[in-house]
Amino acid sequence: MNDFLQTALTLPTLLYSIALAVCVLYWLLAATGLVDADGPEGLFGGDAEGDGDASGVAAMLAKLGLAGVPVMIVLTVLALVGWLGTYFVQLLMLQHLPPMLRVVAGLAIALLMLVPGAFATSLLLRPLSRLLLRLRPPAEPSILGRTAIVSTPSVAGDYGQATMDDGGAGLILQIRHSDPDRFKRGDRVVLIEYLQQQHAYRVISEEQFQRL
Repeated sequence: MNDFLQTALTLPTLLYSIALAVCVLYWLLAATGLVDADGPEGLFGGDAEGDGDASGVAAMLAKLGLAGVPVMIVLTVLALVGWLGTYFVQLLMLQHLPPMLRVVAGLAIALLMLVPGAFATSLLLRPLSRLLLRLRPPAEPSILGRTAIVSTPSVAGDYGQATMDDGGAGLILQIRHSDPDRFKRGDRVVLIEYLQQQHAYRVISEEQFQRL
């Protein structure tokens, strides 16, 4: 037990232990009703206009194939995967290094673990994403991550349309973006989030989506 605690409270595992503890505390509070279970979604999605961070995170989730999965579930699984990875790296390798080198290597591994952690999280949660998408109205979330062509002179927080080739007659979609000068007719945009109250999609440019 002492060895377990020592490893869990040593870099790099310590950072993921803290993240995992925060996630567990959140779910405990959500279970008791002390916090809103959908609360963190307002930080990364929701209907708030002008939120660039929201668009970025929603686009990243869509890129990972996790569109529709609550952000806190993604963060919890990512923290768990990162904790497991860093725990065994610390147990099998880092504890045999000199103290100073162990700290430097631990910080580097904690950061690098985000890459395989994100990949593993994507693999684990994609079935959940597909299930959630099937439970929603089929015309709304199933096209997240796809490209559309702006068909109106501009796109704003309360105005804009785009067309998308669906293999048939095509779709005419309501789209939204916080910057009214960002897009014009003919621009290619990617649907990253469905805004239920507006029955519209938040969009970003195709170039920005490819950089994520």
